[in-house]
Amino acid sequence: MPQMTRDHRQLHQLIAGLTDGIVIIDVDQTILWANDAAIRMHGVKRLADLGRNLDDYRERFRLATRDKRPLGQDDIAIDRVIGGEESVAVIVEVVPADDPDDLRIHSIRFQVITDEAGDPDYLVMVVEDETARVEAEDRFESAFNANPAPALICRLSDLRFVRVNQGFAEMTGYKRSDIVGRSAYELDVLAGSRDREQAIERLREGRTIPQTEADLALPDGGDKRVLVAGQPIAIADEHCMLFTFADLEPRRLAERALRQSEERFAKAFRLSPAACAICRLEPLGFVEVNDAFAELLGRSKGEILGHGAEVLAAGGEARERIGEALAREASVRDLDVALLTASGESVDCLLAAERIQIDDEDCVLCVLQDITERKRTEIELVAAIETVMSDTSWFSRRIVEKLASLRQTPANPSRRADIDDLSERERGVLDLICQGLGDKEMAAALNLSPHTVRNHVASLYRKIGVTRRSAAIVWARERGITGNGTATKRAGHDGRET
Repeated sequence: MPQMTRDHRQLHQLIAGLTDGIVIIDVDQTILWANDAAIRMHGVKRLADLGRNLDDYRERFRLATRDKRPLGQDDIAIDRVIGGEESVAVIVEVVPADDPDDLRIHSIRFQVITDEAGDPDYLVMVVEDETARVEAEDRFESAFNANPAPALICRLSDLRFVRVNQGFAEMTGYKRSDIVGRSAYELDVLAGSRDREQAIERLREGRTIPQTEADLALPDGGDKRVLVAGQPIAIADEHCMLFTFADLEPRRLAERALRQSEERFAKAFRLSPAACAICRLEPLGFVEVNDAFAELLGRSKGEILGHGAEVLAAGGEARERIGEALAREASVRDLDVALLTASGESVDCLLAAERIQIDDEDCVLCVLQDITERKRTEIELVAAIETVMSDTSWFSRRIVEKLASLRQTPANPSRRADIDDLSERERGVLDLICQGLGDKEMAAALNLSPHTVRNHVASLYRKIGVTRRSAAIVWARERGITGNGTATKRAGHDGRET
């Protein structure tokens, strides 16, 4: 171990094992002695490598502050320390002159040792290696600034913001200079929070602040809804609070747009002159109906909501038919259904329905058109034509052709099937339709399930180009099928149906 000119062996023994670097300097700034920790911190092997005095020390090591400003005599201020001024620790970058890539970060301060008379005897330069800590802070600083998540750091000792990242600046429109140095009272990041008082108490105590929604003031005078949370951290040995933010403004705008959309839908639904209803299929039940729907059935909304099959004339069969149609397509049009009024009368309707979701529940939006009068008119017209054409012997050929054209359905004029185009089963179903049988009655007569009968009816409708029973009856009767079993008799050569 290098020796000082004076005999301070006990002092040597005391400081030799310290982890802090200790350099003893004479009052004339000659370097007298250094412990092993100080020598290692400078990356050299012996005392002489530190230099003969402080001027030599500055030549061998490039000293600079953290902002890269060269460190001069005024920064070290040995004369002032000898004169009695208190030494303040200075963070410096120490780089050996012969190795510019070997950057080390030291904290240095001076302490005057006096003799028995109280006069300065020599100085002690205390060196602490801050390289690892500063590098860790630099990494944190880089990650903090590069993190796209908006963030602020508030110093707890005076509740002032000391750092702001680019994410926060972009989210709010603030500049860094607008934030750094301001207090948490000037920029209240917890304004509008339901848990504001509790969060402020946690901030003062340096405890974690759970996520909470707040209204963050913006530089243009507006505010932004954010989700904010606080986490205690230490920056350069100072206790701080890291605030992180999530922008909730897009969610708020989306909620507002959704609310306005729902209000517009509710208003259009309620005021629509067409009968409208929202119902679920499993189990069938009306969730909401408008005034026109209630008026159509002559029932109050309270008598309809929550009910299901009892409102449909065909009950569960109608529900199955609607469900099967919607299972094939997301929406259906012109589906024949019959509803029951409060007096028990049947109302014939054309149903348009589309699947929708309300509160994560699968529902159906239904719009109904009352066609009771139109159906009655069609039946009366068919009956009148049948009556007239029951004896056409006294009509001219031209009149007969015109009457026949009146009986043609316009559903599918481009494609006309004839009796011979129908399967035996379809002929049998058509004959039963002409007899006025419903799906259940036909199923019983043919010994088939109602579902199978409905499939045959749908196939028949597509083939002959009609969409309603009345049109199918007109089509059949103009081809000589009157519902007296004619089609059934012609169905099979051996008398058995298929």
